[in-house]
Amino acid sequence: MPDFLSWISAIFSRSKSAPPQSGPRLLNPARQEARAQPADSPTTHHLEEHLFCWLLDAPPATLNRELDSDDQQVLAILEQRIQRQSLEELPRRPMTLPILTRALSDDKTDRRALTEIILSDPALTDQLLHVANSPLFRTGDKQIESVDQAVFILGMNGLRNVISAAVMRPMMAARNSREALFAQRVWRWGLTCAKAAELVAGLRSKDGSVYFMAGLLPALSYITLRRELLRICRSAPEPHDPSPGLTHQALSRFQWSTAQVLANQWGLAPEYNARLMEAERPIPGQSHAPLNDGIIIGTREILRHAHQRNMPEEEVLQLVHIPPDQFIRIRRVILDSIEAGSRARA
Repeated sequence: MPDFLSWISAIFSRSKSAPPQSGPRLLNPARQEARAQPADSPTTHHLEEHLFCWLLDAPPATLNRELDSDDQQVLAILEQRIQRQSLEELPRRPMTLPILTRALSDDKTDRRALTEIILSDPALTDQLLHVANSPLFRTGDKQIESVDQAVFILGMNGLRNVISAAVMRPMMAARNSREALFAQRVWRWGLTCAKAAELVAGLRSKDGSVYFMAGLLPALSYITLRRELLRICRSAPEPHDPSPGLTHQALSRFQWSTAQVLANQWGLAPEYNARLMEAERPIPGQSHAPLNDGIIIGTREILRHAHQRNMPEEEVLQLVHIPPDQFIRIRRVILDSIEAGSRARA
């Protein structure tokens, strides 16, 4: 499977001096068009670098340090496991996911039937109520106390996104204190990009809930890859933890392929694979994939809110081709949820 400069690789470009990747580079429509533009036209190379610096809490010099032969061997083992779909840290598919996705896609499913499906999984019920009351989804001041109330207030479309987040959230929870910062930031980034992709899809009359779910897969692939990398390094003749530079390379090279493995192993509907492929292999001349644009917008806004280096607004507008007034509305929704989430954590 072709490599995809991280999940952002479907979005982000690297400079010509960057080391070659293990497969063909992926270009979104904006970057394909940029080939005919001046050298100083906006690209997402620096945005990608700023994201990894923030997620891995390391400066560019550390992340871009040349890897030694042992690290290259670790990457080769990781790539082999991805190709064979034999990742030991791949999250198991939630038991109720297949029946839930079928129910949510069936127009004949009523509120009572959906509530019964959710209540049959106590862990999912707990997560769903937690997520439904989070700043990203809560629609008012009233606390949602029951699944039936959540179904009534959020509606089927809103519930799809809440269920997606509720399913993903436990898998992205930190296992220990050393993983805590990375897991927290990846989760915030994933939710922000997923929400942005949903909003962009809505502007283009597409099913936003599909793009929301697809937008969470890159974040889950980050957690999966980091854990798999740690497992490989600790099983080496001389056990050690992966360096930030090695982790950076693993995320950059294999994020996209890992997201595809997740979609395949979980048996997600073909439309999810289609959205991932749409972002991976954009067709010149067609409209921009909402997933690509959502990740660019979401990445820029989460970095900006975290007071990290990011990308000027005028450059974002050139890349995503969204009218300024619509971009402002999307940005306002995203920032409101990010800021509310920050207040809730304080």
